Amino acid sequence: MTNSPAAPRPPIHLIDTEADTLTNLALGIEERLPQVSDMLLEEVGRATVYAAADIPRDVVTMYSTVSFTDEANGATRAVQLVYPRDADISAGRISILTPIGAGLVGLREGQSILWPDRDGRERRLTIVKVTQAAADDPALRQPS
Repeated sequence: MTNSPAAPRPPIHLIDTEADTLTNLALGIEERLPQVSDMLLEEVGRATVYAAADIPRDVVTMYSTVSFTDEANGATRAVQLVYPRDADISAGRISILTPIGAGLVGLREGQSILWPDRDGRERRLTIVKVTQAAADDPALRQPS
C-alpha cells in the first residue's frame, strides 16, 4: 500500500515482543486476509522498536485503551486494542487484525493517520487519549 507524498504516515512505536508477535499474526493471515496482513507488516516494518519498559506511555500498544476521532464523521470512540482471541466489539475490544486495529497500533496521542476502512475508503483517524495496560501484567502482553 502506498501513500501519496502529500500524506506521509506518522512515525510509530512498538514494543519489541509485540512487534514479533504482530509479524507472526500477519504472516498467519496472509492468505485469508491479505490486505490486513500487508498493512500490519508494513506498519511493523517502519516502526521504532522499544523494550516494554522504554515505550512512551502515550503510545497505543496491545491492550491499550485508545480514544480516537474518525474525522469522516467526527465521532470519537474509545476501544481496547486486543489480540483476536480477546476481541469483542460489543465490549469495545477490537482485534489488531482489523483495519482500524492495524492502523491504531503504535500511534501516539495527537497523531493522525490516513487509513483505509474495510471498504477501502481512506479515513483520517486522530488519537485523542491512550491508557496503556498495566506494565506489570506480562500476561496482557502476549497472546496465548
